[in-house]
Amino acid sequence: MATQHTPQGQEPAGRQRTRRSPAPHERQRDAERTKARILDAAVEVFSAKGFDRARVTDIAERAGVNQQLISYYFNSKRGLYREIGRRWRAYEAETIPDDLDFAEQIKHGVRASVDPRLGGRLLAWDGLYDTGEDDEETQERNAQLQHEVQVLRERQRAGEIDDRFDPAALILIGLSAGNALAVYPHLARGLFGTDTVSPELVEHYAEQLAQVISSLPAAAPPSVPGSHK
Repeated sequence: MATQHTPQGQEPAGRQRTRRSPAPHERQRDAERTKARILDAAVEVFSAKGFDRARVTDIAERAGVNQQLISYYFNSKRGLYREIGRRWRAYEAETIPDDLDFAEQIKHGVRASVDPRLGGRLLAWDGLYDTGEDDEETQERNAQLQHEVQVLRERQRAGEIDDRFDPAALILIGLSAGNALAVYPHLARGLFGTDTVSPELVEHYAEQLAQVISSLPAAAPPSVPGSHK
């Protein structure tokens, strides 16, 4: 009787194993990984080209995915851009909480602005192409900004910051200065003689800016009736 031979590495007939379909939690995990790759790639492309000039095909190629997956997960290029904004706000809420010292918040903001995964340059692109019209994403961002104004106003009432300062102006000053390394890398190179991605420069600038913010006077203590100067 002849002996049946099978190619090396192949199961004999009747003993071949069928490939197991991924479990629902495995499919969910793979989907989250794919979405994360798309978001990371989108941040890089949007940061380099801005929203209008960025192409979905470039994002898909950089992420190593089919272009249709971007439409599947995010509906459109605009939907993808909005998700980047939501991811940033979630990061900000977790990393820069309201109760953190204002100077420390600024330091965290400097570090975040130069993190290529977060897209600090997107804020500059948004400003350059601003049309004055508030879409859904802008409304979400404005709501967060108004929340930050209220938090700073509470700190003024608590005597942490001089109430002669307009809290909205302070936040805009902090945002502008905090994003300077990302928005003005050419100027920073000329001033500091090193690239703005240098960890040493990022920490040096963050410390310097925090010192400037910390030097702001606190609110004057309330006067006591009947006291003399």
